[in-house]
Amino acid sequence: MSRQKTPRQKTAHKATDRTTDRTAHDTGRSTAAKAKKTSGNGGGRGRQTLDDTDRRVLALLQVDARMTSTELARKVRLSPPGLQKRLRKLERSGVIQRYAAIVDREAIGLDLLCFVHVSLAHHKPESVEGFRDAMKELPEVLECHYLTGEVDYLLKVVVADHTELERFLFEKLTPVAGVDRVRTSIVLNEIKASTALPIGTAGGSRARPATKDGNGVDT
Repeated sequence: MSRQKTPRQKTAHKATDRTTDRTAHDTGRSTAAKAKKTSGNGGGRGRQTLDDTDRRVLALLQVDARMTSTELARKVRLSPPGLQKRLRKLERSGVIQRYAAIVDREAIGLDLLCFVHVSLAHHKPESVEGFRDAMKELPEVLECHYLTGEVDYLLKVVVADHTELERFLFEKLTPVAGVDRVRTSIVLNEIKASTALPIGTAGGSRARPATKDGNGVDT
């Protein structure tokens, strides 16, 4: 004869299921992060040791990536061949991922910038991966971040207007399997937007001085 579960037992069972889902997801995420870090060390995505000249090169390129090689070499006191050698090293190691143009979104009609908080109904690995894959395919999503705290993901979204935002939310985002709650904040004024990393303060003791050739020029 089967015994009926009490309401307290059912509640405890549901809480255990949610905890198990979250634990499985976090474990998978930790394993994936470790694998990415390991592959990064071999493939160039791990933390790199940079000297002072590397940092000057990166700082200048973040401001103007179209600077000529001659001008860049002069500013960092490198010979042109020495500069090209460093650039190839920074590119191969993944420190420089790509060169791109920064487009004024309002100039092309993308006037509405939003941050969207997304909570998933559960955290089974297949649901999590499905959600992440879906976000990668949405051009309106500029960034997708996995968070601690009450919500699971923070999306940085850009659209033309409120009509396009409504279409994005109800036709593209909420139909994604596993999405439970969505909360949207519209940016009223973009106070600061920068793609330049603080090169001068990063790394600390890992920075090393540049080497010089026989003529006293950094290489």
